[in-house]
Amino acid sequence: MRLMKTLLVAFASLFCLLYGLQNLMNLDAAFSFVQLTLSMQGHTLYPASIGPAFTSDVIIWLVLGIIILLELLAGFLILRGAYDMFRELKGSSERFQQAKHFAALGLSLAVLIWFGLFSAIGGAYFQMWQTQTGSTALEGAFWYSMQLSAVLLILLQKDSEDLID
Repeated sequence: MRLMKTLLVAFASLFCLLYGLQNLMNLDAAFSFVQLTLSMQGHTLYPASIGPAFTSDVIIWLVLGIIILLELLAGFLILRGAYDMFRELKGSSERFQQAKHFAALGLSLAVLIWFGLFSAIGGAYFQMWQTQTGSTALEGAFWYSMQLSAVLLILLQKDSEDLID
């Protein structure tokens, strides 16, 4: 089970790092998506909003930069956790539990990205669901946050001494 938890954590790290790197490799497309979201273009079902749209390129680049930075930070924190867990695979239950620290921190950050930023702020405030592109992104954010939450919940389960001989 310890090995399986470590592998799940390693894949979660890969997930976050790949999304951050893909955004960097497709910077213009990522900018266009954030621009579409923040500008609230194409909102015909709920045309009024409780707050303003944002169209400033500076703000759009800042938001995109924060998203990419957080994706990469989550990925590196989780990777550090996977490394620590791998080193403690045969250690005591207490040491293996302590080795989960960075993985739990990174996974929590990843859930905040895809649930907090994309679903709560993007979906509720910026009403992403009103456009096809935004709706597709919200669907993905739901799956990502659920998958990462599941890994986090599995990770946080206590391990007993007798799991590893």
